[in-house]
Amino acid sequence: MIFTPIDRENWSRKEYFDHYFKEVPCTYSITTKLDITGIKQQGFRLYPTLLYLIAKTVNRFDSFRTAFRADGSLVVYEEMSPCYTIFHKETETFSNIWTEYTASYAEFCRRYARDLERFGSVEKMTAKPGQPENSFTVSMLPWRSFEGFNLNIAGNEYLLPIFTIGKYQETDGGYFIPLAIQVHHAVCDGFHVCRFINALQASLDSRFADC
Repeated sequence: MIFTPIDRENWSRKEYFDHYFKEVPCTYSITTKLDITGIKQQGFRLYPTLLYLIAKTVNRFDSFRTAFRADGSLVVYEEMSPCYTIFHKETETFSNIWTEYTASYAEFCRRYARDLERFGSVEKMTAKPGQPENSFTVSMLPWRSFEGFNLNIAGNEYLLPIFTIGKYQETDGGYFIPLAIQVHHAVCDGFHVCRFINALQASLDSRFADC
């Protein structure tokens, strides 16, 4: 795990960070619809593909990899991996599994499949142990589409993004899926979230030509 410490006193974002972290503590969420027609038409598995593309996009932008470590230091992680939910129908509970990110789509899918095979039947909240600090959260709600989704997080020190995916819908021959993105305003402005969404959609539209 590699990270770069942030010198808060000489940080170009200091004024904004202090305002939204100390003066007006503020998180917010944006819900958007992603066009996943390419994924569906090509027969790619939806969940691991979205996990991969979200992680790939997270790893492009510092604002989505900025966090406090346990010692209180503020850092930017060089790379993040997704920690995601799976559902147990019999008990109606969920578990968290994380999969180490790799730039190779095929290799990430292999790692995802191995993790699911090994830990998918473990009915505990944390199914796969050893979740690294350089990981972010993704939840999947495949039972319902939604127009908005908001998390209420106690405290003010969680800076990493949280992603929530809903049920996809078919409209006029295309497929669209809701994605809610929860961020901390101290590290992520509206510009950063919109840039993230545009980059993620561009990766979806490319149909994995660079994978």
